[in-house]
Amino acid sequence: MSNGHERRASTVRYEPDETPPAGVTLGCGLQLVVLGITSIILIPTIVIRAAGGTDAYLSWAVFGAVAVSGVCTVLQAVRLGRVGAGYVLFMGPAGAYIGVCVSALTEGGPALLATLVVASSLVPIVISMRLALFRRLLTPTIVGTVNMLVPATVLPVVFSRLADAPDDTALATPLTAVATVLVISGISLKAGTTLRLWAPLVGVVAGSVFGGSLGLYDLDLVVRAPWIGLPQGGWPGIGLDLGPAFVELLPAFVFVALIGAIQTITGAVVIQRVSWRRQRAVDYRAVEGAVTADGIGKLLSGLTAIVPTQTIAVSVPTIELTGVAARRVGIAAGGVLMAMAFLPKVIALILAIPSPVIVAYLTVVLAMSFVRGMTEIVQGGIDHRKGMISGVAFWVGVGCQNDLLFPGLLSELAGGLLKNGITAGGIVAILMTLFLEATAPRRSRIEAELDLSVLPKIREFLGAFASRSGWGAKMVDRLDAAAEETLLTLIGQDENGEKRERRRLLLTVHKEAGGAVLEFVAASGEENLENRIGLLTETPDDVLMEREVSLRLLRHIASSVRHQQFHDSDIVTVHVDVPETSHGSR
Repeated sequence: MSNGHERRASTVRYEPDETPPAGVTLGCGLQLVVLGITSIILIPTIVIRAAGGTDAYLSWAVFGAVAVSGVCTVLQAVRLGRVGAGYVLFMGPAGAYIGVCVSALTEGGPALLATLVVASSLVPIVISMRLALFRRLLTPTIVGTVNMLVPATVLPVVFSRLADAPDDTALATPLTAVATVLVISGISLKAGTTLRLWAPLVGVVAGSVFGGSLGLYDLDLVVRAPWIGLPQGGWPGIGLDLGPAFVELLPAFVFVALIGAIQTITGAVVIQRVSWRRQRAVDYRAVEGAVTADGIGKLLSGLTAIVPTQTIAVSVPTIELTGVAARRVGIAAGGVLMAMAFLPKVIALILAIPSPVIVAYLTVVLAMSFVRGMTEIVQGGIDHRKGMISGVAFWVGVGCQNDLLFPGLLSELAGGLLKNGITAGGIVAILMTLFLEATAPRRSRIEAELDLSVLPKIREFLGAFASRSGWGAKMVDRLDAAAEETLLTLIGQDENGEKRERRRLLLTVHKEAGGAVLEFVAASGEENLENRIGLLTETPDDVLMEREVSLRLLRHIASSVRHQQFHDSDIVTVHVDVPETSHGSR
């Protein structure tokens, strides 16, 4: 039977836990570095030049940005305890911080910037510790919309670089861009799986050679740079003055850190979608680790007095192009960055790549990121609510990014923060989702020990809820069966391994169009129900274990089951549709 599992198997060559050949690992790591190094270097340059900073501080800031980005990329890949995602998540300075960082440098110099970045680093760290409380914002609609807004906001800026070409290279610029796109697309579409791994890197090299033949490659920049060197300036220090400038700018930094945390959550969810051959449920413990690493990256950025880092949206499209999701690639990319911090000539070699080549490269990979966002939204079906939230949020974000919506007002509001399309669109998606939550039917709830002895109490609770909702006996039976099977499976997680301390269970239930939603909240287990239920389609009936029979029953009773696993809790959401004959009599 042809399904999504088979399609995923045809694109992923190396999963996160697998070990590609050393050449493939290093090559894919270099591709990530080539794609991300431009923003890692250009964003600090833009910020410091706009704020009138010194060349010595700029030298230090670029050095620090490359080194810290390397450290954080490795940290995301290796997953040390509760820190890091365990996936390839490339880290670098965030464009959303440009405006607030310029204001901080203008008001108080690097010392004030360092203090504000350190303070705002607590935002993602706190969120990661209580990510389960933010689960209402972890919907595929919000995640997908933010993912669509990344290319929609970045590509206009990227395309504008083509207009900066000198008049004497007016024809060479489009020819080089087209040549790069043709090479990357041609290899990706028609070549075998081995050559496809190298499509982005081959495209960049081919485009650079082609552009160099037309006089676009800046060889003088490479020749002038030393092979090994340290920054001209030293550490500028961190300030302890929490005066009016700090108080005025702190809310803006906190808000941008919040939006950055949501982008990291988005990236950590989507990277899991593309990293496995068989589609599997999202592990929110990995998401928590990614957000923690994001906070540590910001803390390191603050301590070094540079523009803060966060997840850069280059990993997902690169994995989709190459099929290599091994975490060793993230370690290789981070190692390359840390080495590059001390190799000015290597940085110059990459910075000398013609702008048309970078533009073409980003166009291909960000276009794939846009499609991935759409896929995230429509998976599992789309209704008018999803369509309204994603559509309105996306176009508000595009309008704000391009100064089409109240430009005069937005430029003054929150220091111009809402002029960033990702920020504006993300806020709209969040507010619309929270509105739905606030106006949803009232939730009924019951709390008890996670033990089979509470089943009669739960049945009585669900029976009363069904009666208030006007549902008949068939719906009551469905709710009872769904609750019993979910409870048995959660209890089975404890019995499967070493006995844990007694856990508490919070069960909430509310009406939704066409049925009811049951949400079970308990301490975390080690196994994901979504994955187990998905595997049942491949398990012969005659080899089912007792627990798998329970899960199969749950799969037939419920219209959908979502299992979110956090470090401190398990959250299972079960949708149960009303039988057609359930309304009315009991």
